Amino acid sequence: MAAAAASLRGAVLGPRGAGLPGACARGLLCSARPGQLPLRTPQAVSLSSKSGPSRGRKVMLSALGMLAAGGAGLTLALHSAVSATDLELHAPSYPWSHRGLLSSLDHTSVRRGFQVYKQVCSSCHSMDYVAYRHLVGVCYTEAEAKALAEEVEVQDGPNENGEMFMRPGKLADYFPKPYPNPEAARAANNGALPPDLSYIVRARHGGEDYIFSLLTGYCEPPTGVSLREGLYFNPYFPGQAIAMAPPIYTDVLEFDDGTPATMSQVAKDVCTFLRWASEPEHDQRKLMGLKMLMIMSLLVPLIYAMKRHKWSVLKSRKLAYRPPK
Repeated sequence: MAAAAASLRGAVLGPRGAGLPGACARGLLCSARPGQLPLRTPQAVSLSSKSGPSRGRKVMLSALGMLAAGGAGLTLALHSAVSATDLELHAPSYPWSHRGLLSSLDHTSVRRGFQVYKQVCSSCHSMDYVAYRHLVGVCYTEAEAKALAEEVEVQDGPNENGEMFMRPGKLADYFPKPYPNPEAARAANNGALPPDLSYIVRARHGGEDYIFSLLTGYCEPPTGVSLREGLYFNPYFPGQAIAMAPPIYTDVLEFDDGTPATMSQVAKDVCTFLRWASEPEHDQRKLMGLKMLMIMSLLVPLIYAMKRHKWSVLKSRKLAYRPPK
């Protein structure tokens, strides 16, 4: 009996595992006691090569991929069909100086844009989330911003007698509102509520391109198009009929720095100011991104070298089966 077991063991393993060299090299076979066949252990099975995904799984993944691609194509086609029926002209893309990867806002343009808002836009539109202190270090000095704030009267109180009173503005005060409430704003604008301009660039599709096109896009309605009284034709506005009268024109104001106040210059400056108001962290964000790129250019090679040093030993490790003697 012992001789038969020995012959069976020799037939399976052979001399030094010559019977199944590939299986022995991968550690698929374990040693066996006399009279027993070699067994697979869980550890040995885990070292074997994994089989690929089954045919059913491949078919399922292919079907899901085709469904996803078809759904994306259908969504794009429906969106194009709906956009074709819009009664508006989409704004072109203008080469703004601050759109570069590392380009900052033109702060002289921001200053002129604030002047446009103050003298033209503030009569109807509010900026509830911008205070005079936000102008300090951006387009005005602290003394200039204080002087601007003191030009307006702000209601404060109550005083020791329980009465409200008026005082000169301070840096902490926000820009004054043109109307006391939305109802008064609608009553003064034929039922239309002028939107707040604090985040108007971020709130409109197209951003400053849309605002610039809207401000400079007023024209006479084409033949066959009639507008009711109090509306103006603008192809960039949804529906092409807008209740706001043309707000800017050439020489609508005089800039403090002597820049010619053409219509395009006025529109460009106020759009730049509104971009800053909507995104005051614009320059700091790009500066932080530049610093991050400089730091990562030093850290990434160092981390890669540490990874190679730490894991190269484990990655190149090989397991070999050595049958017992």
